[in-house]
Amino acid sequence: MRKKIVAGNWKMHKNAEQTEDLLNELIAKVPTDTTAQVIVAPTFVNLASAVDHLEFTNIDVAAQNVHQAESGAFTGEISVDMLKSVGVNTVILGHSERRAIFHESDALIASKVDAALAHEMTVIFCFGEELKDRQSNIHFNVVENQLKEGLFHIKAASWENVVLAYEPVWAIGTGETASPEQAQEMHEFIRETVRKSFGSDVAEDVAILYGGSVKPENAKEIFSKPDVDGGLIGGAALKADDFVAIINAI
Repeated sequence: MRKKIVAGNWKMHKNAEQTEDLLNELIAKVPTDTTAQVIVAPTFVNLASAVDHLEFTNIDVAAQNVHQAESGAFTGEISVDMLKSVGVNTVILGHSERRAIFHESDALIASKVDAALAHEMTVIFCFGEELKDRQSNIHFNVVENQLKEGLFHIKAASWENVVLAYEPVWAIGTGETASPEQAQEMHEFIRETVRKSFGSDVAEDVAILYGGSVKPENAKEIFSKPDVDGGLIGGAALKADDFVAIINAI
């Protein structure tokens, strides 16, 4: 059975004190018997403290990005080894904001994927179309290309450390959300695309998350679709009650 996952991407929010406060709320409110894997991704400067804070809980910690090099003269960057050294074993790669704002190409993201998988990290691989792509009816092509260019070079065995996160860019932080039917249509297409290149076992085992203005009000219906295995949550992950309600929707 595929793993159910709810991951909270905190983006550039929460200082050290605010991070501790939110983690304490989540520790108190996330059900200990939840069937979902719960992940939070604070900022780089709060990762080590978050790992320590959550050590004896059922909440895991992810990084929001990583550099592809092992080390070197890359001012301001963070390596895989640095993340692993503070107990972080999961990283979000290819997020739409990294692609759009920081101009990360498919090739660059692919190199980051390689670096993370080489160190046996779990990769939450993000991809998705912009509004103009959907309006031009090329959204399936865009998604397929992002998958193939950024991820499909890996070996089949590496898929056990991959989680897919489909995020329609037009629905991120806009209040717009793909309908449950649109989400299922794309997730089914993604799973079939994986199947064609890596076979049914990989396709059926990989978790595909939906990311795009998931809220307590719509989470249950979205998560009820057969190919939607959870969510990559943005704004709602910054409020403990909302995030827990989304976890409970699984």
